[in-house]
Amino acid sequence: MTLPLRLYELTGADDSCRFSPYCWRIRLALAHKGLPVETVAWRFHEKEAIAFSGQGKVPVLVDGEQWVSDSWAIAEYLDRQYPELPSLLGDASLTAVTRFVNQWVADSVHPALARLILPDVHAVLEDADQDYFKRTREAAFGVSLDTLAAQRETSLERFGEVLKPLRSTLVAQEYLAGAAPAYADHIVFGAFQWARIVSTQTLLAQDDPIAAWCERMLDAYNGLARQTPAAAER
Repeated sequence: MTLPLRLYELTGADDSCRFSPYCWRIRLALAHKGLPVETVAWRFHEKEAIAFSGQGKVPVLVDGEQWVSDSWAIAEYLDRQYPELPSLLGDASLTAVTRFVNQWVADSVHPALARLILPDVHAVLEDADQDYFKRTREAAFGVSLDTLAAQRETSLERFGEVLKPLRSTLVAQEYLAGAAPAYADHIVFGAFQWARIVSTQTLLAQDDPIAAWCERMLDAYNGLARQTPAAAER
């Protein structure tokens, strides 16, 4: 009997607060493939639970006797292991473009968004994770979480600037991948789902093409992303 896929996902104090943008990429990727999965709530201090993976971060996907960590590596694995199911990365040309999207999000979108929502992330964490999170994120950004909270107006303006190429693209097409979502959309939407789950901060105007795309992504795959409550709904 084939064992079900198992996915370790980062969560806050509330098990339903599965907020990691990288884990959401894989949740959506699995839905895109039509693969059922059992999810496991994981917190920063629970390193032992994923020690078998040889590293200390999620997502970690377990498929029978195999495991894969890192969201990009997992997407590649899913396409390689399940080629008969809808592709995430497409042919070599589309994979190359998607890799650019992956890097743009890592280098530009996530850092700009993090300056807006890291204080909110800290607030949803279990007590055992808060000191670690505060220490590591303040070291990474060179500024306190309190300072980031005080700089939100400026950070929101900067985030809007970062989003310009995304906005221009979504004026011309429904999804980054074209007529339907694929892994490029999962990568970018993971950032907005991260913010939606932990923060009540308004990031987009109602008439923003990105906001309309976010609604489409929330509805995609039978409303998978929408099933996790937003911060404003908790």
